[in-house]
Amino acid sequence: MRSAIVLILLAAAYRIVAAWNPELINFSPLMALAFCGAVYFRNRWMWLVPFVALGASDLYLDHYYLVRFGYEWDLGGALTRTACFAAALGLGWIVARRKTWLTLLAGCLGGSLLFYFATNTAAFLGDAFYAPTAAGWWQAMTVGHPEFPPTLFFFRATLVSDLFFTAAFVLALEWAALRAAQPSLLKARAGRAA
Repeated sequence: MRSAIVLILLAAAYRIVAAWNPELINFSPLMALAFCGAVYFRNRWMWLVPFVALGASDLYLDHYYLVRFGYEWDLGGALTRTACFAAALGLGWIVARRKTWLTLLAGCLGGSLLFYFATNTAAFLGDAFYAPTAAGWWQAMTVGHPEFPPTLFFFRATLVSDLFFTAAFVLALEWAALRAAQPSLLKARAGRAA
């Protein structure tokens, strides 16, 4: 429980610090944390922690983007991101029932793709910059606004970060579970030897 809270605090802090470096924009551990939280945390109250980290870091980042770029996030964008994280929890819950390396990879990729399509489609629907046509939707999915890097770059960063942080969380949590199981295995072996 303590290690999970530390992971969550580190994830929120990382997301804020990463905003200061343009190369790290969208390289965030929060989607992986929501997904892995549902896979590994049996206490469902722990599932709420990624949402707290998301909300707290969003408050800071909204102010940061407004001051630095003159761009303010709207409520629709926050709700879309929150829905994507809720979907990642659902994916994690499904994967937890049949957890293998393949299902973990599939769930991670599914969460990345869902986030990309949902957030860019929401931007297309809510931003007057995009023409209300298929070409406008395509622009939102590929190049986005000219003053920002192309949205495909954001997707690349999101995908790589989801894969990286999911792997890191899975390895850390599997290692912790293995270490926790070792004393009971030693006791069982000692009991059989006696």
